[in-house]
Amino acid sequence: MAADEKADSKRPARKRADEIKAFRCKNLIVVIEEPENPRNIGTVIRNVNALGAEKVYVVDPRQVLPDDWQDLRREPKLFKLSVSAVKWTFVKRFDSTEECLAHLEKNHFVSLATSPHVKGKDNKFIHEVDFTEHAKLAVWFGNEARGLSDLALDRSEMCISVPMFGMIESLNLATSSGIVLYEVTKQRREYASQYRLHDHRGKRATPLPTVMTTNR
Repeated sequence: MAADEKADSKRPARKRADEIKAFRCKNLIVVIEEPENPRNIGTVIRNVNALGAEKVYVVDPRQVLPDDWQDLRREPKLFKLSVSAVKWTFVKRFDSTEECLAHLEKNHFVSLATSPHVKGKDNKFIHEVDFTEHAKLAVWFGNEARGLSDLALDRSEMCISVPMFGMIESLNLATSSGIVLYEVTKQRREYASQYRLHDHRGKRATPLPTVMTTNR
């Protein structure tokens, strides 16, 4: 393939990357703690990318993932499971929950835990939460079987959950992350459309669009 043909083949992706840039939710990190199934890692990365969160952190003590992001982006199984979203999404792995929390807290991120009611914590349904209150936000999702660790719960500001109305009161990681992140990113995009800065400063004279138009 000639050089100009290669450039032409890349243009649609580059154009799409430019178009979505304004809709990405900056300073929104999704944390997956000790996932058992690599398929779920790929699905969450896909949700993160599709819904416009900024980064994914994976607490991975078993070292399922490579350390280097460039190596991770080229990992064939993860590339396939995420439907190539890992190529376009920054993913960082940590050996332990403590290491991840320390990194987040050092950079002034506030953690929210996705979990059913936890005694002694502030527990809310997702529609009751103001996800724009903190400029830097990390949303934690737990292990498929055990949920989040006590350490992650203790260091989170509150526990958030999806209201359910069936006989089965649980959702898999792929579904729950999609539902929660839809609400979080929707709120943060609506806020960013109105204000340039946190704490309702820098109100825009004309709100920015919150959804992308499609050519039909």
